[in-house]
Amino acid sequence: MDKFEFIGTPVAKPRMTRADRYKKRPVVEKYWAFKDMIKLQAKQQKFKLADEYSVVFVMPIAKSTSEKKKAEMYGEPHRLRPDLDNMLKSLNDCLMDEDSSVHNVHARKIWGYEGKIVVENLT
Repeated sequence: MDKFEFIGTPVAKPRMTRADRYKKRPVVEKYWAFKDMIKLQAKQQKFKLADEYSVVFVMPIAKSTSEKKKAEMYGEPHRLRPDLDNMLKSLNDCLMDEDSSVHNVHARKIWGYEGKIVVENLT
């Protein structure tokens, strides 16, 4: 399949140390849970990430935001943390065994009503 849609809030890859094997920091635990979920959904959708792909990370707008503000934010660029490069690292780490072969990526990070990741292979 050439297109994959992950339903859930995207998570950036955290900086990890050896101590994370036994310390169980919340940020690392959240990343491992995300990794398990994205792998499961990719397997269910029979998706394999190619060396060239386009990805849109949709970051959820806070529930407490007013309806007027939500309408203004929807589809606009997401300029807050997490960083786009760390989210790409996370995606590559989750869906590829060896990510050194990736040579072309088109990536965006936008606001949406719910979190998701939409990936489309270009090759």
